[in-house]
Amino acid sequence: MSKLLLVGLAGLVGTLSRYWLSGVVSRRYGDTFPFGTLLVNLGGCFLVGLLFYLLQERATVNETVRAVILIGLLGRFTTFSSFGLQTFTMLQDGKFGLAALNMAASNLVGLLLVWAGYTLAKVF
Repeated sequence: MSKLLLVGLAGLVGTLSRYWLSGVVSRRYGDTFPFGTLLVNLGGCFLVGLLFYLLQERATVNETVRAVILIGLLGRFTTFSSFGLQTFTMLQDGKFGLAALNMAASNLVGLLLVWAGYTLAKVF
């Protein structure tokens, strides 16, 4: 099976996983703040850091497998386009504090979690 098709199929799984998890969180906690998107973004950041180290630096995994997991699956699981739209909408609605919280948490905590995943993978 070609690399392109495998990445696409993994992207389908990542998209469906994101949709399902965001929906579960939104139903549980409401839509006032995009907790589902935040959880997906932060969890995806952690997984990207962890798996990047494991697949690129610890194990000898071929480029196709890395692309399928990091680009296809996790690239479609994380939702920074949704993040951008939801933050923009909060700003349009005058919810500046919530928009700033969403930007800070998604970006700063997301970067921290990429580092944490990478560092954790190096330890084990």
